[in-house]
Amino acid sequence: MENLIRIENAKDHVGETVTIRGWLTLKTGKGKLLFLRVRDGSGIIQAVAFKPDLDPELFQKLKHLPLESSFIIEGEVRADERAPGIPGGYEIGIKDARIVQEAEEYPIGPKEHGVEFLMDHRHLWLRSRRQWAIMRVRAEIIRAIRDWLDSNGYLNVDNPILTPSAAEGTTTLFKTDYFGEPAYLSQSGQLYNEANIFAFEKVYCFGPTFRAEKSKTRRHLMEFWMVEPEMAWVQLDELMDIEEQFVSYIVQRVLKNKAEELKVLGRDTSRLEKVVPPFPRISYDEAVELLHEGGFPDFQWGDDFGSPHETYIAEQFEKPVFVHHYPTESKAFYMEPEPGRPEVCRSVDLLAPEGYGEITGGSERMSDPEKLLASIRKHNLPEDAYKWYLDLRRYGSVPHSGFGLGVERTVAWICGLDHVRETIAYPRMLNRLYP
Repeated sequence: MENLIRIENAKDHVGETVTIRGWLTLKTGKGKLLFLRVRDGSGIIQAVAFKPDLDPELFQKLKHLPLESSFIIEGEVRADERAPGIPGGYEIGIKDARIVQEAEEYPIGPKEHGVEFLMDHRHLWLRSRRQWAIMRVRAEIIRAIRDWLDSNGYLNVDNPILTPSAAEGTTTLFKTDYFGEPAYLSQSGQLYNEANIFAFEKVYCFGPTFRAEKSKTRRHLMEFWMVEPEMAWVQLDELMDIEEQFVSYIVQRVLKNKAEELKVLGRDTSRLEKVVPPFPRISYDEAVELLHEGGFPDFQWGDDFGSPHETYIAEQFEKPVFVHHYPTESKAFYMEPEPGRPEVCRSVDLLAPEGYGEITGGSERMSDPEKLLASIRKHNLPEDAYKWYLDLRRYGSVPHSGFGLGVERTVAWICGLDHVRETIAYPRMLNRLYP
């Protein structure tokens, strides 16, 4: 195959004869003209078949080719601002084509389909223009995450998925048998990260995490991907500085590099353009006051925020907002209490606007071994499983902090999606393990 290119590079080959490989996504035409919408992994382009230019048998084959058939096309790249697909307008005038496989009747047509049908056919739904755009934004977010951390002195350390203990409480664990011993799918790599910082100071882990939450909300998955940076010598205020730099970088990188994908999704980017430091910061106490003033008079101090509460709080600000110093009783056992006010801890969540809720959650960690042991006992956690974790406070303990960012919620927010089920290729939800 001569001059084989990817569709995204067609604009660099105007006037040249090129070869592309792909799949048929749409077909229209009349008389002697046939318009074929062709997709490869990089994009979509219109290919035009003109009957007098082609073998009559080939023209008829293309005319009756089913959607999602695979083929190889040779033709000249032409600039045409009316052509759909690549920004700027380009098309290919077909000179020759070879059909690789003639597809069976495709089950996903232009008509409307229900969500359950589309989720049952998720392996095929991924081929749609919308899903193509979402997955490319997701990949850019992941690249941005790694690039920022790698260039700011963080070391990637991979932590175990099978663990003997819980990080976020024992009620949402997926339990399994580990050769006669109980083991759990990891809720978080954070506890191991805390060990890693005493060797490397600034680290992060990145991978799948699991929560057995019987939740059907639009924000929850049973399996999701999370990046978790952890830093020695960092306390709460500096932690928020780091988070706003990190999140801003991710958003601005996507706006710069994936503008076409966001356009495909119909995303209004005006709110995202404002996501630059500094972010507003309010305490949990101040957030409760906001709720009482804003039509939530029954919200009690100490309650967890639900989706309506987070949405209301976030909508009072143009940018994501930090809410810090949550009630100690509502947070995990390892979070550092505020000196002189033990009923609140040095914790912080970052709430995104537009109803997307918590994007990051983090805290300053307990650094005193006796205080941590008392918290483990208070939460009725098995002390034997946390001996190694207590050791970290016995040998060179320092103030340290960290946070986690959920990839799926971040994708939903940046893409403007109504539900996290579209943010990962094969979502695992309460009632869905297929395909």
